[in-house]
Amino acid sequence: MPKDPGAPADKLVIRNVEFIGGMAEKHGWRPESNLPEVAFAGRSNVGKSSLLNSLVRRKSFARVSRTPGRTREINFFRVNNGFVLVDLPGYGYARVSKQQKSDWKPLMESYLRRTTQLRGIVLLLDIRREPSEDDRAMLDFLAETEVPTIVALTKTDKLSKGAARQRITELAETLRLPNEQLIPFSAHTGEGRIELLEAITDLVDAGREESA
Repeated sequence: MPKDPGAPADKLVIRNVEFIGGMAEKHGWRPESNLPEVAFAGRSNVGKSSLLNSLVRRKSFARVSRTPGRTREINFFRVNNGFVLVDLPGYGYARVSKQQKSDWKPLMESYLRRTTQLRGIVLLLDIRREPSEDDRAMLDFLAETEVPTIVALTKTDKLSKGAARQRITELAETLRLPNEQLIPFSAHTGEGRIELLEAITDLVDAGREESA
């Protein structure tokens, strides 16, 4: 998608994205890095791959599949040699086997609890849907671990602007979160891309200040 010449400049310009590898098991391989990490989580059909592709302006960065739930690993990407973007497996897809679900849960919980470099989570919710039990469980878990969380509301282009504003207010009340913690996002129109990049930059910078 061509960039609108009248749009505000990106706070974070993505110059380089490098796939480092995938973590498939609870105590399996993961990259050795001192770089801050920001992870992305959400239901399997929430549009996470499309959001990530739009965010880094790479069409093939995260594979967009017609079959949700294809991601089986925690995938790590080094961005600008400055931080690591972490793509967590999608959850909540009905056709995924119970065995796969039981494998993914300890994998993600182990990563979220034990990664000292983790600076924050971007949790994706479909703006048109009510949060599922899995979504609420993830929010409760993140609150328990005290991981800073940003909520990205995807697929805003499916609603009118007025309906989207109303849904943001409703979801903020439902989740008991301040409106400013929710970022409306559309991979189709680019809405929310700069705001989300700024929020990620703030998480990374805050982590560096704490480390210093």
